[in-house]
Amino acid sequence: MDLILECLVVPSFESNCWILGSIETREAVVIDPGDEAGILRTLKTHKLTLKYLIHTHGHLDHVSATAAIQQETGALVLIHEAAQILLDNLELQGAMFGLTAPPVPAVDKYISEGDRIDWGRYTLSVIETPGHSPGGICLNFDGKKILFAGDTLFQDSVGRTDLWGGDYQQLLDSIRDKLWGLGDDIIVCPGHGPRTTIGREKRENPFLQGL
Repeated sequence: MDLILECLVVPSFESNCWILGSIETREAVVIDPGDEAGILRTLKTHKLTLKYLIHTHGHLDHVSATAAIQQETGALVLIHEAAQILLDNLELQGAMFGLTAPPVPAVDKYISEGDRIDWGRYTLSVIETPGHSPGGICLNFDGKKILFAGDTLFQDSVGRTDLWGGDYQQLLDSIRDKLWGLGDDIIVCPGHGPRTTIGREKRENPFLQGL
């Protein structure tokens, strides 16, 4: 195995923080950083140098450790430009759930459809999948049959659309038009809950029948 792939499940929303490391180059990326201590511990354990902090969207539970990790490691922060409004309103997001918001991170680069994020000798390709929130994206791991789906697609469910900027029909369109064609054998690593596959969700997800 030439790849380190770890998932940290982060309270209070049980969100998934994905850590990917190259055994060959010891470069790493973190997708949806939500656990400062866990991320730093994992990087140290595997002797990894963090290159990017990548965000599938701007909700509080997926960015809560970003500013701290950015300051600690100097890693570059990547997010879709449409999600900036969510970052700018982290305090309001926290107040909605009775939580203290983290500092707002400085974005180093906006990413959008078709962008390629290179690290080690690997590449993640950006797929725009709005609907759950403005600026929502998924990340296709080129050559690995793995999709990091954020809160777009879950096992037996889809992302909620009752928060600011959510649009249920847009979410369904994103899943049908952007994800279904990737292949039924693609492993989906979601923002919450267990891994699944595109094929399983086509067959069994009750929200997606008839797409």
